[in-house]
Amino acid sequence: MLKQILNIDNITMKFGSLVANENVSFTINENEIVSLIGPNGAGKTTLFNCITGYYQPFSGKVTYKDMDITGFTAYKICRLGITRTFQIVQTLKEMTVEENIMTGAFLNTKSRKEAEAITSEIMELTDLTKKKSILGGSLTIVDKKRVEIARSLATKPQILMLDECMAGLNQTEIKDVMNLCLKLKESGLSLLIVEHIMEAIMPISDNIVVLNAGKKIAEGVPSDIVNNDDVIKAYLGDKYHAKSQKS
Repeated sequence: MLKQILNIDNITMKFGSLVANENVSFTINENEIVSLIGPNGAGKTTLFNCITGYYQPFSGKVTYKDMDITGFTAYKICRLGITRTFQIVQTLKEMTVEENIMTGAFLNTKSRKEAEAITSEIMELTDLTKKKSILGGSLTIVDKKRVEIARSLATKPQILMLDECMAGLNQTEIKDVMNLCLKLKESGLSLLIVEHIMEAIMPISDNIVVLNAGKKIAEGVPSDIVNNDDVIKAYLGDKYHAKSQKS
């Protein structure tokens, strides 16, 4: 039986008269990949910010393991076990890959030896061991994204939230990130992913939530989402629907 780990309950976020999220609700279970999709401006990153403590929601509740974490600081939420990446990747340029990742490990330990052990484990998991001595400012975009994921993993999360981690990558690099997501799920993590590359999201997602103009317009398994008329009209387009029908 699936065990719920995160519950988003009627989250509404406003900026003055602009409603960015309106009564959005869904759940994430343990060892599950949930993807959050929708057109630009749909409110996906805003919702990420509400979940992770960067914004205080106007109304609604975020529950993590039966604990109401609504309005907790980002630091406290991260320490509890929910961590995220950002659309705009920022590595620490004058620090090595190893040192970048170690900054995440120090969230939960003051011991350098322990932080080094965590970092070594995460570098192995994310295929960064051979690049551990390269400075953050010298990395390619795909390796910067990989370092940001690794730094997040070093905080020892139970939920990893990825905000467009595949944007700007080529097909081979996208496939590598897809495989990493599946590997992380197998290791026991739950993932919430914001992404626009549907060819990457559909094969790896257990569940998909679709936002449009701040509202949830659909939720379901990938096969249901690609055949949902509201989703096709708002986001996927008839071309994608036709392609899914042929496959």
